[in-house]
Amino acid sequence: MQTRVLFYVQHLLGIGHLVRAGRIAAALADSFEVLLVVGGELPPGLLPDGISLFVLPPVKAGPAGFSSLVHPDGRPFGPQDKAERRDLLLGCFDAFVPEVVLVEAFPFGRRAMRFELIPLLERAVAAAHRPLIACSVRDILQEARPERRAETLDLIRRYIGLVLVHGDPRLAPLSASFPEAAEIADLIAYTGLVGPRHEGLLHGPVPPPDDEVFDVVVSVGGGAVGARLLAAALAARPLTRLAGARWLVLAGPNAADLPAPPDRDGGVTVRAFVPDLAARLARAQVSISQAGYNTVADLVAARCRAVLVPYAEGGETEQARRAALLEARGLAVVVDEAALDPAGLARAVDRALDMPPPEAGPSLDGATFTRLAVERRLGMG
Repeated sequence: MQTRVLFYVQHLLGIGHLVRAGRIAAALADSFEVLLVVGGELPPGLLPDGISLFVLPPVKAGPAGFSSLVHPDGRPFGPQDKAERRDLLLGCFDAFVPEVVLVEAFPFGRRAMRFELIPLLERAVAAAHRPLIACSVRDILQEARPERRAETLDLIRRYIGLVLVHGDPRLAPLSASFPEAAEIADLIAYTGLVGPRHEGLLHGPVPPPDDEVFDVVVSVGGGAVGARLLAAALAARPLTRLAGARWLVLAGPNAADLPAPPDRDGGVTVRAFVPDLAARLARAQVSISQAGYNTVADLVAARCRAVLVPYAEGGETEQARRAALLEARGLAVVVDEAALDPAGLARAVDRALDMPPPEAGPSLDGATFTRLAVERRLGMG
Protein backbone atom coordinates (compact mmCIF):
# COMPACT_ATOMS: atom_id res chain seq x y z
CA MET A 1 0.00 0.00 0.00
CA GLN A 2 1.32 3.44 -0.92
CA THR A 3 2.02 6.10 1.67
CA ARG A 4 -0.92 8.50 1.78
CA VAL A 5 -0.49 12.27 1.37
CA LEU A 6 -3.28 14.69 2.18
CA PHE A 7 -2.45 17.96 0.39
CA TYR A 8 -4.52 21.02 1.34
CA VAL A 9 -4.64 24.08 -0.93
CA GLN A 10 -6.86 27.16 -0.73
CA HIS A 11 -6.85 29.77 -3.49
CA LEU A 12 -8.69 32.96 -2.57
CA LEU A 13 -8.01 35.49 -5.33
CA GLY A 14 -6.10 34.11 -8.30
CA ILE A 15 -5.28 30.60 -9.48
CA GLY A 16 -1.54 30.53 -8.79
CA HIS A 17 -1.68 28.52 -5.57
CA LEU A 18 -3.92 25.94 -7.24
CA VAL A 19 -1.75 25.63 -10.36
CA ARG A 20 1.40 25.11 -8.30
CA ALA A 21 -0.38 22.59 -6.07
CA GLY A 22 -1.56 20.66 -9.11
CA ARG A 23 1.96 20.39 -10.45
CA ILE A 24 3.26 19.21 -7.09
CA ALA A 25 0.40 16.75 -6.57
CA ALA A 26 1.08 15.13 -9.94
CA ALA A 27 4.75 14.66 -9.05
CA LEU A 28 3.94 13.31 -5.59
CA ALA A 29 1.60 10.78 -7.19
CA ASP A 30 4.62 9.02 -8.67
CA SER A 31 5.42 7.66 -5.20
CA PHE A 32 2.39 8.37 -3.01
CA GLU A 33 -1.36 8.05 -2.87
CA VAL A 34 -2.34 11.72 -3.02
CA LEU A 35 -5.61 13.35 -2.04
CA LEU A 36 -5.72 17.02 -3.02
CA VAL A 37 -8.09 18.96 -0.79
CA VAL A 38 -9.31 22.07 -2.62
CA GLY A 39 -11.19 24.92 -0.99
CA GLY A 40 -11.84 27.33 -3.86
CA GLU A 41 -13.66 27.35 -7.17
CA LEU A 42 -12.23 24.96 -9.78
CA PRO A 43 -11.96 26.35 -13.32
CA PRO A 44 -12.28 23.51 -15.87
CA GLY A 45 -9.03 22.07 -17.18
CA LEU A 46 -6.82 23.71 -14.58
CA LEU A 47 -5.61 20.62 -12.71
CA PRO A 48 -3.78 17.65 -14.23
CA ASP A 49 -5.77 14.51 -14.92
CA GLY A 50 -5.74 11.61 -12.51
CA ILE A 51 -5.46 13.54 -9.24
CA SER A 52 -7.92 12.49 -6.54
CA LEU A 53 -9.82 15.47 -5.17
CA PHE A 54 -11.76 16.29 -2.03
CA VAL A 55 -13.63 19.52 -2.73
CA LEU A 56 -14.66 21.68 0.20
CA PRO A 57 -17.47 24.26 -0.14
CA PRO A 58 -15.69 27.02 -2.09
CA VAL A 59 -14.75 30.38 -0.63
CA LYS A 60 -12.91 33.38 -2.03
CA ALA A 61 -11.59 36.71 -0.80
CA GLY A 62 -14.26 39.33 -0.24
CA PRO A 63 -14.29 43.08 -0.95
CA ALA A 64 -12.10 43.72 2.12
CA GLY A 65 -9.38 41.40 0.82
CA PHE A 66 -7.99 38.21 2.31
CA SER A 67 -9.33 39.01 5.78
CA SER A 68 -12.95 38.59 4.65
CA LEU A 69 -14.28 35.38 3.14
CA VAL A 70 -17.33 35.11 0.91
CA HIS A 71 -19.19 32.46 -1.04
CA PRO A 72 -18.66 32.47 -4.83
CA ASP A 73 -21.88 34.49 -5.18
CA GLY A 74 -20.59 37.15 -2.77
CA ARG A 75 -22.55 36.19 0.34
CA PRO A 76 -20.54 36.40 3.58
CA PHE A 77 -19.00 33.13 4.69
CA GLY A 78 -20.21 33.11 8.27
CA PRO A 79 -19.48 31.15 11.46
CA GLN A 80 -21.86 28.30 10.58
CA ASP A 81 -20.30 27.96 7.14
CA LYS A 82 -16.84 27.83 8.71
CA ALA A 83 -17.92 25.19 11.24
CA GLU A 84 -19.35 23.01 8.48
CA ARG A 85 -16.19 23.30 6.39
CA ARG A 86 -13.99 22.55 9.39
CA ASP A 87 -15.98 19.39 10.13
CA LEU A 88 -15.80 18.26 6.51
CA LEU A 89 -12.02 18.73 6.51
CA LEU A 90 -11.59 16.83 9.77
CA GLY A 91 -13.83 14.06 8.47
CA CYS A 92 -11.66 13.85 5.36
CA PHE A 93 -8.54 13.49 7.52
CA ASP A 94 -10.14 10.77 9.64
CA ALA A 95 -11.31 8.79 6.61
CA PHE A 96 -8.10 9.08 4.59
CA VAL A 97 -5.68 8.46 7.52
CA PRO A 98 -2.69 10.16 5.87
CA GLU A 99 0.95 9.52 6.73
CA VAL A 100 1.77 13.00 5.37
CA VAL A 101 -0.25 16.20 5.74
CA LEU A 102 1.00 18.84 3.32
CA VAL A 103 -0.45 22.33 3.76
CA GLU A 104 0.05 24.98 1.10
CA ALA A 105 1.16 28.41 2.43
CA PHE A 106 0.05 28.13 6.07
CA PRO A 107 1.33 29.30 8.52
CA PHE A 108 3.27 31.78 6.35
CA GLY A 109 0.01 32.76 4.69
CA ARG A 110 -3.67 31.87 4.52
CA ARG A 111 -4.34 33.20 8.02
CA ALA A 112 -8.00 33.56 7.06
CA MET A 113 -8.23 29.75 7.06
CA ARG A 114 -7.07 29.32 10.66
CA PHE A 115 -10.61 28.31 11.62
CA GLU A 116 -10.09 24.95 9.89
CA LEU A 117 -6.31 24.58 9.61
CA ILE A 118 -5.52 24.79 13.32
CA PRO A 119 -8.10 22.06 14.06
CA LEU A 120 -6.64 19.97 11.21
CA LEU A 121 -3.11 20.30 12.57
CA GLU A 122 -4.30 19.55 16.11
CA ARG A 123 -6.06 16.42 14.82
CA ALA A 124 -2.87 15.36 13.05
CA VAL A 125 -0.70 15.93 16.12
CA ALA A 126 -3.11 13.91 18.28
CA ALA A 127 -3.35 10.99 15.85
CA ALA A 128 -2.28 7.56 17.08
CA HIS A 129 0.33 7.52 14.34
CA ARG A 130 1.28 11.15 13.93
CA PRO A 131 1.81 12.03 10.26
CA LEU A 132 4.62 14.14 8.93
CA ILE A 133 3.24 17.68 8.71
CA ALA A 134 4.83 19.73 5.95
CA CYS A 135 4.33 23.24 4.62
CA SER A 136 4.58 24.08 0.90
CA VAL A 137 5.53 27.72 0.36
CA ARG A 138 6.75 29.88 -2.51
CA ASP A 139 10.19 31.43 -2.39
CA ILE A 140 9.17 35.07 -1.79
CA LEU A 141 6.66 35.93 0.92
CA GLN A 142 4.50 38.95 1.45
CA GLU A 143 6.14 41.36 3.92
CA ALA A 144 4.82 40.95 7.45
CA ARG A 145 5.18 42.77 10.74
CA PRO A 146 7.59 41.31 13.35
CA GLU A 147 4.75 40.17 15.59
CA ARG A 148 3.12 38.35 12.68
CA ARG A 149 6.39 36.62 11.82
CA ALA A 150 6.84 35.62 15.47
CA GLU A 151 3.41 34.00 15.42
CA THR A 152 4.32 32.15 12.23
CA LEU A 153 7.52 30.90 13.83
CA ASP A 154 5.60 29.66 16.87
CA LEU A 155 3.13 27.73 14.70
CA ILE A 156 5.95 26.14 12.70
CA ARG A 157 7.69 24.97 15.88
CA ARG A 158 4.43 23.63 17.23
CA TYR A 159 3.25 21.68 14.19
CA ILE A 160 5.56 21.60 11.17
CA GLY A 161 8.21 18.98 10.49
CA LEU A 162 9.27 20.07 6.99
CA VAL A 163 9.17 23.44 5.21
CA LEU A 164 9.32 23.01 1.43
CA VAL A 165 10.48 26.28 -0.15
CA HIS A 166 9.80 26.28 -3.87
CA GLY A 167 12.74 28.31 -5.07
CA ASP A 168 16.50 28.55 -5.42
CA PRO A 169 18.29 29.97 -2.35
CA ARG A 170 20.97 31.46 -4.62
CA LEU A 171 18.32 33.68 -6.19
CA ALA A 172 15.77 34.24 -3.43
CA PRO A 173 16.58 32.77 -0.02
CA LEU A 174 13.61 32.55 2.31
CA SER A 175 15.47 34.79 4.76
CA ALA A 176 15.12 37.72 2.34
CA SER A 177 11.37 37.88 3.02
CA PHE A 178 11.24 35.93 6.31
CA PRO A 179 14.22 37.05 8.44
CA GLU A 180 13.62 34.32 11.02
CA ALA A 181 14.38 31.57 8.50
CA ALA A 182 17.70 30.79 10.20
CA GLU A 183 15.79 29.69 13.30
CA ILE A 184 14.09 26.87 11.35
CA ALA A 185 16.98 26.05 9.02
CA ASP A 186 16.87 22.38 10.02
CA LEU A 187 13.30 22.15 8.70
CA ILE A 188 13.82 23.91 5.37
CA ALA A 189 14.29 22.09 2.06
CA TYR A 190 14.64 24.15 -1.13
CA THR A 191 13.09 22.45 -4.15
CA GLY A 192 13.79 24.85 -7.00
CA LEU A 193 10.98 26.49 -8.96
CA VAL A 194 7.86 24.43 -9.59
CA GLY A 195 7.65 24.79 -13.34
CA PRO A 196 5.91 23.18 -16.32
CA ARG A 197 8.40 20.37 -16.71
CA HIS A 198 6.74 17.25 -15.34
CA GLU A 199 5.07 15.09 -17.98
CA GLY A 200 1.30 15.25 -17.85
CA LEU A 201 1.05 18.52 -15.97
CA LEU A 202 -0.63 21.72 -16.96
CA HIS A 203 1.35 23.60 -19.62
CA GLY A 204 2.71 20.43 -21.16
CA PRO A 205 5.45 20.36 -23.81
CA VAL A 206 3.20 19.88 -26.87
CA PRO A 207 3.54 23.01 -29.05
CA PRO A 208 0.46 24.72 -30.44
CA PRO A 209 -0.31 24.33 -34.15
CA ASP A 210 1.27 26.82 -36.54
CA ASP A 211 -1.95 28.79 -36.95
CA GLU A 212 -1.93 29.32 -33.19
CA VAL A 213 1.46 31.05 -32.96
CA PHE A 214 1.37 34.54 -31.49
CA ASP A 215 4.14 37.13 -31.38
CA VAL A 216 2.92 38.72 -28.14
CA VAL A 217 1.16 36.98 -25.27
CA VAL A 218 -0.60 39.14 -22.68
CA SER A 219 -1.67 37.33 -19.51
CA VAL A 220 -2.88 38.21 -16.02
CA GLY A 221 -3.00 34.88 -14.18
CA GLY A 222 -6.47 34.16 -12.84
CA GLY A 223 -7.70 37.53 -14.02
CA ALA A 224 -9.34 38.78 -10.85
CA VAL A 225 -7.06 41.83 -10.69
CA GLY A 226 -5.82 42.17 -14.27
CA ALA A 227 -8.35 44.34 -16.11
CA ARG A 228 -6.21 47.48 -16.00
CA LEU A 229 -3.16 45.73 -17.46
CA LEU A 230 -5.22 44.16 -20.24
CA ALA A 231 -6.67 47.54 -21.21
CA ALA A 232 -3.23 49.16 -21.19
CA ALA A 233 -1.78 46.37 -23.34
CA LEU A 234 -4.51 46.65 -25.94
CA ALA A 235 -4.05 50.43 -26.07
CA ALA A 236 -0.25 50.03 -26.27
CA ARG A 237 -0.31 47.63 -29.22
CA PRO A 238 -0.47 50.23 -32.02
CA LEU A 239 2.38 52.16 -30.37
CA THR A 240 4.84 49.23 -30.41
CA ARG A 241 7.07 47.81 -33.13
CA LEU A 242 4.76 44.80 -33.08
CA ALA A 243 1.62 46.75 -33.94
CA GLY A 244 0.96 44.54 -36.96
CA ALA A 245 1.85 41.26 -35.27
CA ARG A 246 -0.46 38.63 -33.79
CA TRP A 247 -1.33 39.21 -30.14
CA LEU A 248 -2.95 36.72 -27.75
CA VAL A 249 -4.72 38.34 -24.78
CA LEU A 250 -5.63 36.02 -21.91
CA ALA A 251 -8.11 37.58 -19.50
CA GLY A 252 -7.98 34.72 -16.96
CA PRO A 253 -10.62 32.18 -15.89
CA ASN A 254 -11.75 34.47 -13.04
CA ALA A 255 -12.20 37.57 -15.19
CA ALA A 256 -15.65 39.11 -14.96
CA ASP A 257 -15.70 39.91 -18.70
CA LEU A 258 -13.47 39.41 -21.72
CA PRO A 259 -12.13 42.67 -23.15
CA ALA A 260 -13.31 43.48 -26.64
CA PRO A 261 -10.49 43.11 -29.20
CA PRO A 262 -9.87 46.01 -31.56
CA ASP A 263 -11.60 45.36 -34.86
CA ARG A 264 -9.09 47.11 -37.11
CA ASP A 265 -7.05 44.20 -38.47
CA GLY A 266 -8.05 41.02 -36.64
CA GLY A 267 -4.56 40.67 -35.18
CA VAL A 268 -5.75 40.30 -31.59
CA THR A 269 -7.21 37.08 -30.18
CA VAL A 270 -8.87 37.30 -26.77
CA ARG A 271 -9.49 34.24 -24.62
CA ALA A 272 -10.11 33.52 -20.99
CA PHE A 273 -7.52 30.76 -20.63
CA VAL A 274 -5.24 28.35 -22.48
CA PRO A 275 -3.96 25.12 -20.90
CA ASP A 276 -0.53 25.38 -22.53
CA LEU A 277 0.75 28.85 -21.65
CA ALA A 278 4.43 27.90 -21.57
CA ALA A 279 4.20 26.42 -25.07
CA ARG A 280 2.62 29.65 -26.33
CA LEU A 281 5.31 31.73 -24.66
CA ALA A 282 8.07 29.58 -26.15
CA ARG A 283 7.00 30.66 -29.64
CA ALA A 284 6.31 34.31 -28.82
CA GLN A 285 8.66 37.26 -29.21
CA VAL A 286 7.60 38.90 -25.95
CA SER A 287 5.26 38.43 -23.01
CA ILE A 288 3.34 41.11 -21.11
CA SER A 289 2.15 39.95 -17.70
CA GLN A 290 2.08 40.41 -13.98
CA ALA A 291 4.85 38.75 -11.96
CA GLY A 292 3.16 35.91 -10.14
CA TYR A 293 5.11 32.79 -9.25
CA ASN A 294 3.65 30.49 -11.91
CA THR A 295 3.77 33.07 -14.69
CA VAL A 296 7.46 33.64 -13.98
CA ALA A 297 8.08 29.88 -13.92
CA ASP A 298 6.41 29.58 -17.33
CA LEU A 299 8.49 32.48 -18.67
CA VAL A 300 11.72 30.87 -17.43
CA ALA A 301 10.70 27.55 -18.98
CA ALA A 302 9.85 29.20 -22.30
CA ARG A 303 12.92 31.51 -22.31
CA CYS A 304 10.64 34.31 -23.45
CA ARG A 305 11.45 38.03 -23.30
CA ALA A 306 9.22 39.57 -20.67
CA VAL A 307 7.60 42.83 -19.69
CA LEU A 308 6.46 42.51 -16.07
CA VAL A 309 3.89 44.74 -14.36
CA PRO A 310 3.88 43.37 -10.81
CA TYR A 311 0.61 43.49 -8.92
CA ALA A 312 1.05 45.91 -6.02
CA GLU A 313 -2.41 46.92 -4.81
CA GLY A 314 -3.28 46.62 -1.13
CA GLY A 315 0.36 46.72 -0.05
CA GLU A 316 1.33 43.57 -1.96
CA THR A 317 5.12 43.26 -2.27
CA GLU A 318 5.80 39.69 -3.38
CA GLN A 319 5.46 40.25 -7.13
CA ALA A 320 7.54 43.44 -7.05
CA ARG A 321 10.38 41.55 -5.35
CA ARG A 322 10.25 38.76 -7.91
CA ALA A 323 10.14 41.17 -10.84
CA ALA A 324 13.13 43.12 -9.50
CA LEU A 325 15.17 39.90 -9.27
CA LEU A 326 14.47 39.10 -12.90
CA GLU A 327 15.19 42.65 -14.07
CA ALA A 328 18.51 42.68 -12.22
CA ARG A 329 19.53 39.58 -14.19
CA GLY A 330 18.50 41.05 -17.53
CA LEU A 331 15.55 38.69 -17.87
CA ALA A 332 12.73 41.22 -17.88
CA VAL A 333 11.71 44.85 -18.27
CA VAL A 334 9.64 46.01 -15.28
CA VAL A 335 6.87 48.61 -15.37
CA ASP A 336 5.58 50.06 -12.10
CA GLU A 337 1.86 49.32 -11.82
CA ALA A 338 1.22 52.78 -10.34
CA ALA A 339 2.73 54.42 -13.44
CA LEU A 340 1.13 52.08 -15.98
CA ASP A 341 -0.05 53.76 -19.18
CA PRO A 342 -0.15 52.66 -22.84
CA ALA A 343 2.80 54.79 -23.98
CA GLY A 344 5.07 53.61 -21.18
CA LEU A 345 4.05 50.00 -21.71
CA ALA A 346 4.74 50.30 -25.44
CA ARG A 347 8.24 51.61 -24.72
CA ALA A 348 8.81 48.67 -22.38
CA VAL A 349 7.75 46.20 -25.08
CA ASP A 350 10.20 47.74 -27.54
CA ARG A 351 12.98 47.62 -24.93
CA ALA A 352 12.23 43.95 -24.29
CA LEU A 353 12.46 43.23 -28.02
CA ASP A 354 16.00 44.60 -28.01
CA MET A 355 17.06 42.20 -25.25
CA PRO A 356 18.77 38.93 -26.20
CA PRO A 357 16.60 35.84 -25.70
CA PRO A 358 16.96 34.63 -22.09
CA GLU A 359 19.42 31.84 -21.43
CA ALA A 360 18.57 28.80 -19.35
CA GLY A 361 17.36 29.92 -15.94
CA PRO A 362 17.07 28.26 -12.53
CA SER A 363 15.88 24.70 -12.06
CA LEU A 364 12.20 24.13 -12.81
CA ASP A 365 12.06 20.62 -11.36
CA GLY A 366 10.61 21.80 -8.06
CA ALA A 367 7.68 19.39 -8.18
CA THR A 368 9.98 16.38 -8.52
CA PHE A 369 12.35 17.64 -5.83
CA THR A 370 9.37 18.20 -3.54
CA ARG A 371 8.56 14.51 -3.84
CA LEU A 372 12.18 13.58 -3.18
CA ALA A 373 12.37 15.85 -0.12
CA VAL A 374 9.27 14.22 1.37
CA GLU A 375 10.68 10.77 0.65
CA ARG A 376 13.95 11.68 2.38
CA ARG A 377 12.18 13.03 5.45
CA LEU A 378 10.16 9.81 5.68
CA GLY A 379 13.31 7.70 5.27
CA MET A 380 12.10 6.13 2.01
CA GLY A 381 14.59 4.74 -0.48
